Parts: sequence; C-alpha cells; structure tokens
Amino acid sequence: MNTKTLSELEDKYIGKVGSPERDIYEAELSDLMIGFQIRNARLSLDITQEQLAERINKKRAFISRIENDGSNLTIKTLRDIVERGLGGKLNIEVEL
Repeated sequence: MNTKTLSELEDKYIGKVGSPERDIYEAELSDLMIGFQIRNARLSLDITQEQLAERINKKRAFISRIENDGSNLTIKTLRDIVERGLGGKLNIEVEL
C-alpha cells in the first residue's frame, strides 16, 4: 500500500504551496476554521445561535452563516462576536 501524507495529497490535487490554487484553498480553509471556532466556543458556553445573535444585535441566520462559512467577515464583526457575544478576547496573528 502506498500511503501519502495530507501535505502530499494537497500538493498533488490542489497545487504546490505558493500556487494560486493553493492560496485560494488555504484562504477558504482559514475562513471555515473561523466559523468552526465560533461554533465550538458557542457550544462550550451552552448558548444558542439565537442567544449569540441577540448579544450582538444580529439575526440568528447571520450567526448560522458565519459558523458555516466564516468568509466576508469584518474584523469589527468578528470582534463583536468574540468579545461581546462570547465574552472572549480576539487575537489576530500575522505571519510573513
């Protein structure tokens, strides 16, 4: 059996690191991870999407969209969700 690592499969099917296809893939994956982290934080606090939405003056559908996609999210809105809605602290890291 010829076992491949995830990195090898990504290189083969998505593109090498630094290629336009790989950059798009990694950006989309990063967006999904933001939504996943928000959902996990909300569930750990045992609050509903509706309750989180009320805390930041948004609709439940907005929270659902963020949790399932995470893209097109402004830093201000992300900060509102994390700090006002979830009671956490937002940290943003830039890698070069």
